[in-house]
Amino acid sequence: MSRVLLIEDDPAVRRGLELGLSQQGHQVHGVETGEAGLDRLRADPPDVVVLDLMLPGMNGFEVCRRIRAGGELPVIVLTARGDDIDVVAGLEAGADDYVVKPVRARVLEARLRAVLRRTARPQADLERHDRLSIDRAALLVAKDGEPVRLTPTELRLLLELSASPGRVHSRQQLLESVWEHGYLGDSRLVDACVQRLRAKIEDEPAAPAYVQTVRGFGYRFGPL
Repeated sequence: MSRVLLIEDDPAVRRGLELGLSQQGHQVHGVETGEAGLDRLRADPPDVVVLDLMLPGMNGFEVCRRIRAGGELPVIVLTARGDDIDVVAGLEAGADDYVVKPVRARVLEARLRAVLRRTARPQADLERHDRLSIDRAALLVAKDGEPVRLTPTELRLLLELSASPGRVHSRQQLLESVWEHGYLGDSRLVDACVQRLRAKIEDEPAAPAYVQTVRGFGYRFGPL
């Protein structure tokens, strides 16, 4: 049973998602403000946070940034608009995935299960890629011997890309393997996650040595 912190100010939406996720076996604690969510997170850390972006007081973008500054806890954001700057801003704040309102509990539950699966997919042995080391069994990454803190989605993306250095992965392929859903309109999930990953593992994110862009198609892992 996973523990879900739901931060949503609309009482009807909050109750509906609490009921729907609880019926799927999740333990859900709902709060109505960002401030209350952060307090709850400190007192009883959940396994994943579901966060509405449009909150009274402290908005969801700031809540997400604070959650991300404190660790790698998975965050799924809820947005009322799926085709504008809100989604991109939420992803840049550190969200792992998003769901557009009106929210269907079964869709959110599928996204929850996918993001939680990213936290533990052990594979084999320690790999070294120039100055970067990846321990697939322990799910640890280090650069020049110093630990690199990655979110579960960032880690899963790095594991996927580094499993076959030099191979080009399309955004569609990465959506299916990392996020486990294949709607091509969600390619911004990939681009935003790549941007955050580069900021953590590259010396110069604008001239990446590890996660390289193949224009018009996708990404590949170096150094080549």
